[in-house]
Amino acid sequence: MYQKVIKRALDIFCSGIGILIAIIPMLIVSVIIKLDSPGPVLFKQKRVGIHKTYFTILKFRSMPVTVSHDTPTHLMDNNLALTKWQGFLRKSSVDELPQLFCIFFGKMSIVGPRPALWNQFDLVAERDKYGANDVKPGLTGWAQINGRDSLSISEKAELDGVYSKALKSGGGKGFLMDIKCFFGTFLPVLKGKDIS
Repeated sequence: MYQKVIKRALDIFCSGIGILIAIIPMLIVSVIIKLDSPGPVLFKQKRVGIHKTYFTILKFRSMPVTVSHDTPTHLMDNNLALTKWQGFLRKSSVDELPQLFCIFFGKMSIVGPRPALWNQFDLVAERDKYGANDVKPGLTGWAQINGRDSLSISEKAELDGVYSKALKSGGGKGFLMDIKCFFGTFLPVLKGKDIS
């Protein structure tokens, strides 16, 4: 009941409110991105959704257009030359704001495992061990607030499995886990913690 009905209703409501609040800031960010570096405002990427289906994720572009489109963050060159604005977008997670539309239209949830790239076969396989591919991916999640980019593939998958198990167990555990993840997101984001 919670996962299929209440959680989805909360996703629609919260993402809808988020879009209304953030629409002007998002327009301002779009203009700055366009002035800051050549290339499109939005970055679109093929990601793995619930039950290993694919969807297109939306983000503000926070890297030069010359960077490989399908390289996971942990495999990127740490010496990549970003503009100050691009660095700010990544560190502040402002680049994630367009995902509110992915949530509103049902491709993602506010809370869930971060959606893997289509070619992150190792992460997808690890998540299979814990049933973490059978829940909708999220904007934030249990792995996000417990290490984010600093986690290994196996650690990330195991934490995603902890979330998945809580969500599927019923009895209010899923709701409590969502609350923990949601409110546990703010401090790491404000500190720019564990971001590559």
